[in-house]
Amino acid sequence: MSDTPIYIEVAVKVQPLEPFRDIFIAQLGTLGFESFSETADGFEAYIIKEDFDEGSVKEVLVWDGVQTSYEVQEIEQVNWNAEWENNFDPIEVDGRVYIRAPFHEEKQGYEYPMLIEPKMSFGTGHHQTTHMMIQWLLETDTTGHDVLDMGCGTGILGILADMRGAAKVHGIDIDTWCIENTLENAERNQSKMTAVIGGADAIEGTFDTICANINLNVLLADMNAYVQALKEGGTIFFSGFYQENIPALREAAEAAGLTFVGTKEREQWRSIKMIK
Repeated sequence: MSDTPIYIEVAVKVQPLEPFRDIFIAQLGTLGFESFSETADGFEAYIIKEDFDEGSVKEVLVWDGVQTSYEVQEIEQVNWNAEWENNFDPIEVDGRVYIRAPFHEEKQGYEYPMLIEPKMSFGTGHHQTTHMMIQWLLETDTTGHDVLDMGCGTGILGILADMRGAAKVHGIDIDTWCIENTLENAERNQSKMTAVIGGADAIEGTFDTICANINLNVLLADMNAYVQALKEGGTIFFSGFYQENIPALREAAEAAGLTFVGTKEREQWRSIKMIK
């Protein structure tokens, strides 16, 4: 008998695709799914057969106003490196940041070359929101700053802040897999970034710069915690929402003591900068 674990592939179709593909991927990640591959109309999710619970998958894929369907098949072996190679291109931001996976060729001429091994399909910099957050950091002098990366994913934002001279960089994410991946990537890039599992309740101390690239509901729910963790004169970057969500986010942030500075947009996604 083969020692190779048997995997279950769940092929999910989602309508509307955004932002719900990312939301469902994040939720399935909490059920033990190990890897994801985005498709034109949804995504494919992979989990070891013995960890698969179809009832839990059905519950996760229910969302008002969203149509979902899925197909399940058993597969003998998954070459995750091949999956990543098929789904991740190197990321270039403003001619300054170049993010590649181990299977990509190195490229010269960038201020901030970064080696990231993506173990999930979100948080790798491909997503528009991560791209905007990178742009914000490139515009920000983080020299000597204490930086918090909320929803750190693969650790890209924190590692970049460290490369740009931050004194301390700390990441928080609700997903154990993301924390492990962040710490691995920090070591890969000789970064001093640390990371722990949790939500806003895991924040300790105060920070000069906070990156909160999550989703609207979490941002609104945890706004007061973010503001309390931000030093006077500090800067916070929010992302993970659409144009129509900005008024609600600004209202909550301003009520908590923040001042609006500016907006970035990339396709349908938006990001805003605020100061305390």
